[in-house]
Amino acid sequence: MNIDGKVALITGSAKRIGREIALELTRRGARIAVHYRSSEAEAKQVAGSGALFQADLRNVTDIERMFRGIEDTFGGLDILVNSASVFSPSTADDATPDHWDEQMDMNAKAPLFVAQHAARLMRTRGAGKIINIADVAGELIWSSYLAYSISKAALIAVNRGLAKAYAPHIQVNAIAPGPVLFPDYYTDEQKQATVEKTLLKRAGSPQDVVNAVVFLLENDYITGEMIHVDGGRHII
Repeated sequence: MNIDGKVALITGSAKRIGREIALELTRRGARIAVHYRSSEAEAKQVAGSGALFQADLRNVTDIERMFRGIEDTFGGLDILVNSASVFSPSTADDATPDHWDEQMDMNAKAPLFVAQHAARLMRTRGAGKIINIADVAGELIWSSYLAYSISKAALIAVNRGLAKAYAPHIQVNAIAPGPVLFPDYYTDEQKQATVEKTLLKRAGSPQDVVNAVVFLLENDYITGEMIHVDGGRHII
């Protein structure tokens, strides 16, 4: 796929990795649908010549409204990057139903139903690309982030399922980042401990993830795959 001129929706594109993906695709000529939930000011800084769409992706009604707006504004969709997610700790002993629901709704349910609506628009064009931002935690299952890890494991399954469902015209792939952006509350000790769990013994950068997104968009013979951008974290 040639990115130039394509319409791309990046969920959670006001901040962090989603923001960097949106900016890079804009630089490459894509027309961007910038999604945000509450960070309107940051989203406006990203939008440029694109368009803003506010939605709480835990709510399917909001998803439907967002896609009506995308169709009205752009006439269709070529690219979806499911980047929006939530990340917070819980163990087997202290996890609550509300925390479980929050992680599952944002990290697994939302990407599925956003992709469902995106595929409907992509099919009218005869092609499309969907990329899900997963996490190495979905394979390793971190005991301190149990609900989060399980939600990302579910997303990995969603990714494979959608690749089968939407073939041959829509390619669906995932990227599993490692330590490329730390949570704001991480201490220096936590950051260093995380880096030590990689083979490369260093943190990555958002650009490393962005490069993987561009690779998957430009390659038309990959689907159902998950690329690890984690410095080797997944095999330790």
